[in-house]
Amino acid sequence: MAQFSRTWWGQRFIAALEEFTDSARLGRGRSYASGGRILSHELKNGTVTAKVRGSINPYFGVYKEPIYTTKVTMTPISAAEWTRLIADLSSKASFVTKLLMSEVPDNIEDVFAEHSLHLLPRRQKDFTTSCSCPDYYNPCKHIAGLCYVLASDLDRDPFLLFELRGLSREQLRRELVRSPLGQILASELTPTEIPIEPAPSFYPTPKKELAKAPATLREFWAGAKRLPATVEAATPASVPALLIKKQGDYPPFWPRSASFIATMEGIYERVRTKSPQMK
Repeated sequence: MAQFSRTWWGQRFIAALEEFTDSARLGRGRSYASGGRILSHELKNGTVTAKVRGSINPYFGVYKEPIYTTKVTMTPISAAEWTRLIADLSSKASFVTKLLMSEVPDNIEDVFAEHSLHLLPRRQKDFTTSCSCPDYYNPCKHIAGLCYVLASDLDRDPFLLFELRGLSREQLRRELVRSPLGQILASELTPTEIPIEPAPSFYPTPKKELAKAPATLREFWAGAKRLPATVEAATPASVPALLIKKQGDYPPFWPRSASFIATMEGIYERVRTKSPQMK
């Protein structure tokens, strides 16, 4: 059976759908999603609208392959509730960092629970679905197929979760970057371009330099300047494995069954623990 999601948030989205959908229609929905029958889908104003290629079914009076219009909407969160949620999210560096890197923190639902809300769907009331097909059951196989495709989209773009709940990605990123933590982290995560300076030659041009006076024996062995009595210890990194995080959680060489960033953070922590001078 095809796997439609590899991230925990995509799998939670599918699990909510499978809680209240008929198993036979779920199986047909999976075949619709993997068989290319979801011709197109678009998210606009919190609603995903899709064109789904149906099947010929004389029982329902369908003798020509139809194209159905299928819609999926999640219950939106109000603007006032989003203001309070973003204030809490932007106060925690771990949340801001992962969200700016297009990842969903695994404990993000704890923040929503403090406001008696949830980001990911849990029950049928979180969904409003419709389809122009003649099937009386809702959700039908066309709706199920669209939800499986949405779960795959969430793997690549978790900000769709927020858009389905009524907050655009531009609004979320703008509010996160506006916070003090977001300003610091966004500047570190933004790559800086190094200007290319043309060189007149492939080889360095030799230059004449005046010979320096030979050093005395004392300067040779002790140095021109006295060494400091104490060496100031380096402060620990505020964001562990920052260079690793810039590359994303799933580089091409890494299997998607485990988090690359989490693995590297563990290695960094063990190195700092066993080597105090590297802190």
